[in-house]
Amino acid sequence: MPETPQRTDGPAGWLDRVEARDGATAWNRAVPSDGDAPWDCPEGASRHHSSAPAYAGIGRPHSPDSRGPDSRNPAPRTPELWPAASGFIRAHHAEERLGDPAARLAEAYAEIADTGTYRHTERELTFGARVAWRNANRCIGRLYWNSLHVRDRRHLTAAEDIAAACADHLREASQGGRIRPLITVFAPDAPDRPGPRIWNEQLIRYAGYVQRDGRVVGDPRNEGLTALARRLGWRGGDGTPFDVLPLIVQGTDDKPRCFDLPPDAVLEVPIEHEDHDWWAGLRLRWHAVPALSTMCLEIGGICYQAAPFNGWYMGTEIGARNLADTDRYDLLPRIAERLGLDTTSDRSLWKDRALVELNRAVLFSFDRAGVTVTDHHTESRRFLTHLDREERKGRTVGADWSWIVPPISGSATPVFHRTYDTTQRTPAYVQHPEALARASGEFLV
Repeated sequence: MPETPQRTDGPAGWLDRVEARDGATAWNRAVPSDGDAPWDCPEGASRHHSSAPAYAGIGRPHSPDSRGPDSRNPAPRTPELWPAASGFIRAHHAEERLGDPAARLAEAYAEIADTGTYRHTERELTFGARVAWRNANRCIGRLYWNSLHVRDRRHLTAAEDIAAACADHLREASQGGRIRPLITVFAPDAPDRPGPRIWNEQLIRYAGYVQRDGRVVGDPRNEGLTALARRLGWRGGDGTPFDVLPLIVQGTDDKPRCFDLPPDAVLEVPIEHEDHDWWAGLRLRWHAVPALSTMCLEIGGICYQAAPFNGWYMGTEIGARNLADTDRYDLLPRIAERLGLDTTSDRSLWKDRALVELNRAVLFSFDRAGVTVTDHHTESRRFLTHLDREERKGRTVGADWSWIVPPISGSATPVFHRTYDTTQRTPAYVQHPEALARASGEFLV
């Protein structure tokens, strides 16, 4: 399948670091490792849970220095916000060559002093969202960070409007199969009110129905969210293993509510195999757009708790994790049996052989459907290209080896045979513990 052309080059001469006039380091500021929770490439949250602390709307302090651009002005109500805000503004002006940031700094400082927060310009929002992807230590697909399209929906706060905008996001991202990297940013948290929340881990999730004997029909990962949706009034789907869950959205100062996704917003791919006709009888499928929706976009101290975003799938995320993990769809025993493999001993490598065929089926099916997908060998090479480009621009690339190395054939890929800087930088996509609790249905309503 021909690759989707993407813009992959940033302006020449982008700077990595710039020293702020007040002495605080302004660019690519490192944050503590225990706050590590950047762009989980689709399905990534199934590996680890972050221990990052919760933030009440204004973000963590990044520097003890809270001085503003003019020492004659009173200190802001929230002095911990200013270092993060000023560092981001300086970084934005330096990297995009926007000239002296003094006027913008003064404007933001006055707004923080008056209201306790400040509003990003559309250009700042776009820059911050893209750099957050560039800073995502757990994502292998960052070569295309500068192609991320940003939809500014900060004016929306009502649950029904947010749900409709999420459906539009999926339509725009899918493009009939030519998947587009996209983020939709809703209202941020503020000192006097929380922003909206999307409870689903991804905009498209499959239900997990717990049976009386304890078995789960569908995705066991989503059994808690499925039960919560039922308590909120969802009647359930057809009872298949691939029933699409409704969106659970909480507007500003509102309770969570359920909204069914329109069928035209959910692009799915039937999973078949090019060599085995019986594979179609398994009736497998998976959705085409991996739109993460519980991660917080943190830019310059501002927390956008509702900011769903997507790239496109790497085949192993579906074939080696979602459909294969024993705590997910656990399909390897069933596939091995149909392949006639000896499952009485692990030494027959029946799991490995079934896993390869399952991943072949995913890639074949997406290609036949004309839906963008990448394989782990290609994406590993692209990641090294990304490293090389960033290093030539003077920027250090952070990465988590355990997430960058693919879940199958790791040593056969070039990303396996090296180490990485694990420092997490901001802006960033962060997974807060309470968001994970909402996605698992643990919050009571």
